[in-house]
Amino acid sequence: MTSAPDYSQGVDAERALKFAVQHVRGDRVQIIEGIIEPVSPTWDHERAARLVRRQIEDRVDELGCVEGSGNLDLPGSSNWYVPDIAVVPEELAKGGGALLPDQTLLVVEVTSESNAETDRVVKRRRYAEYGAPLYLLVDRMEGSVTLFSDPGRLGYTRVDGPHPFGAVVRLPAPFEVDIDTSGLPSA
Repeated sequence: MTSAPDYSQGVDAERALKFAVQHVRGDRVQIIEGIIEPVSPTWDHERAARLVRRQIEDRVDELGCVEGSGNLDLPGSSNWYVPDIAVVPEELAKGGGALLPDQTLLVVEVTSESNAETDRVVKRRRYAEYGAPLYLLVDRMEGSVTLFSDPGRLGYTRVDGPHPFGAVVRLPAPFEVDIDTSGLPSA
């Protein structure tokens, strides 16, 4: 009879966890503070992300970027995020695996009942810590949109909002685009 291998010596738990998540068959998953969570948005959630995506896509193309929901790694932590939208330079997206938050120009998260506090608190703090320059929080539970900018280790130092659904929210440089939030679906 063989004994189970002893993985307590010499195994990088962060790498092992992130490797496992990348090889989950079926649904997409992310890791939030060490907890594996499925990514299964509702149709209203998808509608909200689509409304934002459509309003920024022309400017994203002009900037030589792509927008999507690709993987973002947060090295040195037990976090692996799948944002609703991330805008990244085209050259980084080509053939790339996971990118880092500081390689994005904008990250957008849309809350759902199951993840609202995670998006409001945990992800906001981590995106700032890892240098995502702009974080747009579409809070369907609160019916509001908030733009966070100027990231630092303790969080974002600039906050624009919350603005109620129906308001126009201006994305700063390099976007210089107004987001009309009147069509966003509340939860």
